[in-house]
Formats: sequence, C-alpha cells, structure tokens
Amino acid sequence: MCTVLWFRPTTMSALLFSLLLLLSTLCRLGQSMSREEKLKLRNQVVEMFDHAYSNYMDHAYPADELMPLTCRGRVRGLEPSRGDVDDALGMFSLTLIDTLDTLVLLNKTAEFEAAVRRVLKDVRLDNDVVVSVFETNIRVLGGLLGGHSMAVMLKDAGHYMQWYQDELLHMAKDLGLRLLPAFNTSSGLPYPRVNLKHGVRGPESRTGTETDTCTACAGTIILEFAALSRFTGDPVFEVHARRALNFLWEKRQRNSNLVGTTINIHSGEWVRRDSGVGAGIDSYYEYLLKAYILLGDDLFLQRFNIHYASIMKYISQPPLLLDVHIHKPLLPARTWMDSLLAFFPGLQVLKGDIRPAIETHEMLYQVTKKHNFLPEAFTTDFRVHWAQHPLRPEFAESTYFLYKATKDPYYLEVGRTVLDNLNRFARVPCGFAAMKDVRTGSHEDRMDSFFLAEMFKYLFLLFAEEEDLPFNVEDYIFTTEAHLLPLSLSLSTAPRAPSPPANSTVQAESLPHLSASVKSLWSEEELDDSNFDWTCPNTRLLFPDPAFPRNLRDPIRSAVDKSCPRPAVHREPGMGRPPLRAQDFMANNPDHLELLRRMGVSLIHLKDGRVQLVQHATQAVSAVAAEDGMRFMQEMMELSSQQQKEQLPPRAVQIISYPFFGRVVLTAGPAQFGTDLSKSITGVRGFVTVAEPYSGCAELSNAAFVQGRIALLQRGQCMFAEKARHIMKAGAIGGIVIDDNEGSSSDTAPLFQMAGDGRNTDDVTLPLLFLFYKEGNILLEALKEYREVEVLLSDKARDRGGDAHEEDQTSPASSATLDRSHVSTVELDESAPDNEEVTPEEDVGPAIKRNPEPKEEPAVDKDSSSKSVKAMMADWREDLEAFQQMEKDEL
Repeated sequence: MCTVLWFRPTTMSALLFSLLLLLSTLCRLGQSMSREEKLKLRNQVVEMFDHAYSNYMDHAYPADELMPLTCRGRVRGLEPSRGDVDDALGMFSLTLIDTLDTLVLLNKTAEFEAAVRRVLKDVRLDNDVVVSVFETNIRVLGGLLGGHSMAVMLKDAGHYMQWYQDELLHMAKDLGLRLLPAFNTSSGLPYPRVNLKHGVRGPESRTGTETDTCTACAGTIILEFAALSRFTGDPVFEVHARRALNFLWEKRQRNSNLVGTTINIHSGEWVRRDSGVGAGIDSYYEYLLKAYILLGDDLFLQRFNIHYASIMKYISQPPLLLDVHIHKPLLPARTWMDSLLAFFPGLQVLKGDIRPAIETHEMLYQVTKKHNFLPEAFTTDFRVHWAQHPLRPEFAESTYFLYKATKDPYYLEVGRTVLDNLNRFARVPCGFAAMKDVRTGSHEDRMDSFFLAEMFKYLFLLFAEEEDLPFNVEDYIFTTEAHLLPLSLSLSTAPRAPSPPANSTVQAESLPHLSASVKSLWSEEELDDSNFDWTCPNTRLLFPDPAFPRNLRDPIRSAVDKSCPRPAVHREPGMGRPPLRAQDFMANNPDHLELLRRMGVSLIHLKDGRVQLVQHATQAVSAVAAEDGMRFMQEMMELSSQQQKEQLPPRAVQIISYPFFGRVVLTAGPAQFGTDLSKSITGVRGFVTVAEPYSGCAELSNAAFVQGRIALLQRGQCMFAEKARHIMKAGAIGGIVIDDNEGSSSDTAPLFQMAGDGRNTDDVTLPLLFLFYKEGNILLEALKEYREVEVLLSDKARDRGGDAHEEDQTSPASSATLDRSHVSTVELDESAPDNEEVTPEEDVGPAIKRNPEPKEEPAVDKDSSSKSVKAMMADWREDLEAFQQMEKDEL
C-alpha cells in the first residue's frame, strides 16, 4: 500500500503536521539553527522593514514610490519617463496601499490602523492617469483587499479597528469598477492599460489603441476579482476574470498545451509564440493553481495540471527552465533565463513536486551567490545577461516555501544570505536602492512597492516561530503580490464554471473551511503519474534517504561554479580584407575618413556627441570599393558583437566619505587606456577636485591643488587621452570625465569605453572613468556641499565589511549579421573613435542600426537633478546618527 496526500493550502506552512514529521529527518542533514539565532534574524527583518517603510513615509508619501538615492518621492509626470515601468504609478500612494497587510503580519498593528486612516483620508482613485491593468490589479486592488481582510480580522479580535466599516472594501469596489472598461473586448481579454478617470477608447482616455497584452497580464486577475465579487456580493468582477481565463485556455496550443507570451486581445492570435515560466506568463500558471485553492473549483486544477505536465515535458531541463516555441516545443526559444522564474520552485512546492523545486532553487541560489543578487536575466552558463536587479522577492518566496515543506535548516541559511546581501549592497541612508548592475554594485534610484509588499513578508515568515504571528497564515492565500485573501471566501456565493469530468473530482468531498488541512487518500493502486494528477506526493517516497535533498543540490552547485568558455567569433570563409580594417579605424584620422568616402561610407555627427557610420553603396567610387565598404560595415558589426562578449563590466565610482560611507555607487564607463581597475585589488582611492580649466584640454592652472587627488573634468573640446595626460602632469592619481550633455544618464544612455587619440597611450598610467551628467552632478553637488569628498574608483563597489565577492566579468551578446542592403549604419562615440561599447544592462546587442529613425529624447526637468541632490544631502545629514548606529550593529 502507498500513501498519497492532497492539499488545498496557500503556503507550505499549510502542510499537515504529519507531512512535516515525514520530513523531520531532513533537519539532521546540517546543524539546525537555534531559536535565538532565528529570533535575531527575524528582528533584523523587522528593522530592515522599518528602515524602508519609515523612509518612504518621511521622504516620499503621498507619492507612489520612494527614490532612495535622492530621498524624495517619485511622482509620475515630474520625473523623466521610464516607459512601461511607470504604468504602475497612478498617483494613489501605491507603496502605502501595497504595504498595508505587511504591517499586520509584522505585528505593527498600530501603524496599520494609522496607515488605513491615511489611505481613507488622502488617496483618490479618480485620477486622470493611464495605468497598467495588471499592476493596478495586483498591487492596488490586491492591497486594498488584503488591507480589508486584515482590518476585519483585527476588528473581530476586538482590540483594533473597532471603527472600521468596510471603507477599504468600498475603495476596492470603486477601483474594480474603474478597471472593468478594460475588459470591453470581443475576446474578454483586457486592454493592457486603462485611464482611471476616462476608461478606454474615449477621446480623453489616451489609451485603448493597444492590440496586444501579455498572457500573465490577462491571466492574473481571477484571485483579486473573485475576492472582490465574493466580498461585495457583486458577481460581475469574477465573471469577467473567468471569461479572460477561459479564452486563454481555449487559445493554448493544443499539441503542446503551452501558451505564448503575448496575445492579440481582439483576434486571439499569438503575437509572441515563445513559452516559459518567467516574464510574461509566470503568474498565469500561479493563478490557475491558486484559484483552485481559493475558490475550490476543480476546473482550475485540471487546467493547471495539463499545463504543468507540458512544462515539465518541454520547458523543464533540471535545473534549468528554458523557453521553447509553442508549436515546436522541442526547439529552444532562447539561451537565457529571467529572474521572474524564481517563483516557480515555490509553485512546485505548492503542487507537491519537491524534487525539481529543490534543483531549480539550488541553481538560483548558486547564481545569487555568484552575483550577490539574481541578475534580471542570466545565461545557461550562469553569466549576466541583463545586469539589473530591482530587489525582486521571488527567490525569497521560493526559499520560504521550501523551508516550510522540508524544515531543512539549509533554507534558513539561504534566507540569511538574502538578508546579508540586501544590507551590504542595497541599503542606503534613505531605504534600499535597486541594483543597476549586480557586477559593479551600482544603484538605481528606485525602490518598488513590491519590495515592501512581498520581500519582508516572506523573510519574516521564514524566520518567525508560530507564536510570533498575529494570525494563522494557513487561513489565507498569498496573491502574486503576496497580499492575503481569506480562504473562507470559497464558501461565498459566486458564479461557478461547468463541472469538470467525473473522473477528475477526486476531492469533491473536500471541506473548504479546512483551508490549511491535508487530507489523506489511501490507494491500493500502483504508484504512477496518474496518482499525482490531484495529489501531493507522500515524501516518504520522494525522500527515502535523509541526505536526498543534499545529493540533489551538490551537483548543481558544482555546475554553476564552473565557467564555460566563450564561443569564438568565426568569420565567413572566403571573405577578403577591405583596405581599412574596422579594428584600426579612428574617427579623427583624415586618411581613414578619405578611405571611408571612397567606399561610400560617411559620418553623421549626432547631437549627443556620437557619430554614425552610414554606407550608401551607390556613392562608392567603384563596385570593388562598394564591396569593400560592405565588408568594412560587417567587420564593424562583428567587432561590436565580439567586444560586447568580451567586454569588461562598467566601473564604479563609490563615494566613501562622510556622510555617504560607501552607500552611494555611481555607474561609470572605463577607458581603453590607463590603469585597468579590473586588475586592481584595492582600486584607487582619493579626494576629488575640479580641474582648471574644467575641460582639461590645457595645462592645469591649479596643479598644486590637483596633486595627489582625483581630478574632475568636463567632456569635450579635446580627446580623452589628452585630458589624462594633463592631469597626470599635474600629479593627479586619477580622473573622472563628466558628460557635458545636460540631462544624460546611464539610466537612458549606453555606456562606452573612452578611446585613445590614435597615438600610443602607454604613457597614461592613471585610471580615467566616465560619468554621465546625472551621476556626475551628484558628485559635483556633494563636493559643493561638503568640500572634501573622497571616492573609490574600482571595477565594482567594495563592501564596507570586506572585499566584494568574485563576480563574472563577461556577458554574452547576440551576434550581428550583415543585412546586404544599400544602407547600413553603425553608431560610434566621437570621443571614443574605435567604436562604442555598450553596457549589457539591456538586451540591445551591438550599437548597430539599419535605416535609423529619429528618436524622441525624454523630457528632463533641468532643475530636478539639482534639487534632488540638495534634498538628498540634507536628508542624509539627518539620517547620519541612525546610520552610524547601524554601522556599529553590523560590526
């Protein structure tokens, strides 16, 4: 006889005590963490939350989000647009609403009550602003419903919120009604955006022309909308959410049973046919399983199981999860993974498939240890593909679920690593800053609301004992934004989908009110895949050996530790050499320019200081010269691709003097000459001073003051190498060139390597780094405010408590191919004549364009940078005392 378990929990703390007993032997694999140590880590989580939350309330509220580097609120329309990312902002105090139920879970009941009063008093939902339906649903509607659930729970307990009369629920219904116009499509799939005041497609809505949406955007509605329907008794919300889910199910690829990433909301045609479990699809699968848990409808579980079988057949290549094409699922769609798939091991735990959850989680942990955080995307050989990390919580989420399922103390140590890295690398005086580049440790001026909504919930639950919790979390389900919805909603009246086939009603006798229970079904049948369709496997069959999880983890740890060689760049056989080699080209060499002219290649000077190479084959002096020009352009493309694969990561300028103490890291571009900071263990440390003349294009008049310091220079008027020679002659130990293009930022412009001047630059022996205007202005304002500012020039930010971890130094990039058209272009930097080297922060490939179209430059408030820096300085001074205390605590 074999034992099979099935369950309807939301978190794996919801596993029946008997299941935990089966896994108790796993605790002997390593030294278990003491109760005192867990208490210390739990308190550390609370302190970190307080640091983030209080800084949002002090410096940003009522703005939607905190900008932790400049200590101010992010107000949509007052800051340069970040594109789709800003669609989450609706001028409705997003972070406060997203944080409501976190306050209760962390036993901050008085703060919760005050926060609810603030929301009711200050927040408006009728703003004339276009927002993302998906983000507004999971963050704001989910936050209001989670806050309402907590308020009702506290009121029923009789101590707090006695005045509460469902005000948050009324706000939630108001918001739900404002989202409903987005569902007015023939398919039932929602428009991706809606105007909170004017809906869609109206003359004032400024939206409604979109045709595509992501699968997750349309398929991550059911939990919030169904909860809203059952709380209010109005079925319209759940009806629309079910209709959207039904349409996605019908449009799945019937042979592979997979769904694509992007779909046309009118025709139902797949626009992007790649399929995975990461960005664009992730929470669609999550909500199918959780909709079954919350609503008790077997149809959702049946659909999830069909999808899950296909995921494990085609996408799962343990420990990897690789996208495939839905029509050819054996054909990989890409060779990299995005960080959002880190939620999937947690979902597998909820499903009951523990082995692949352990394997994938371990792979993610090793990548985390390699780079301190999960890069936004990384390759199959675990190198950085996209270098950002916006403090995503999915890895912590899966860590919590695996610990609750196994009680293996290994996952407590994983959680400790997450905590340590957040404090060492992301903590700044005004909160926690997203990582702009995990390789250098540079920051981005953002702290997304999900950081407070999710990260601290999962970390607190990981280290908390049962008696530390103000309520039984097993009575709730976590939404994708970690908002808490009561499982008692399954008892409420709501529209039900048609019943599934009779053979799929194994759990029809389930008792919905036993939300966290696990019911045992005893079967005499042989153990096969069919037994797992509706059940969570008995772990005695999965873990016959207490060392089993460790045996799964060890080979994965070894695989990630190994570095795969980079593929060589091969040239097409039979290709001749043009008269001018791309690698030898100098933009300021008259002979080279004449050779280009003969080949039909011309230079166009751009406003931002770059030049663009454009070839017109018809303007070449001969057919042979035109062919040489085509080959030159191809070489330039290949050279750009090769250099991206082999490029050094961006450098870091770290402000280490009072009151910064290394907390502010500016992303900098390297030079192709001078000291190679990647080979320096300590970097170059010194006080900064402005060179006179500021351009650095003549001998310095303040040489005595520059001696032994790092000189600040302005870009332009002469070559970078000439500037370096002048400050070297003055006795400088390093130089920082600041862009003269007002408003430029590494947020919006690609970094490049500063090139030499065509002569031998071996005589330049100091390091020279490049900062865009925004980052440079932060340094200049700090110098104006404090006069003595000390910085560290290095290949990556140094941890104040010790050396930074070793990190991967390369990032693969897509290779460029030659489009044999009559016009092809390559962009170069005027001051970097060899070619522009683009930082791999975005998946942009080589800096190559064909038939370029003019780009509209983002509008920048000229005063915003200066004002923000001054505010940052003032606030940092106020935070110094608390910060110094934190320093002592860490030591």
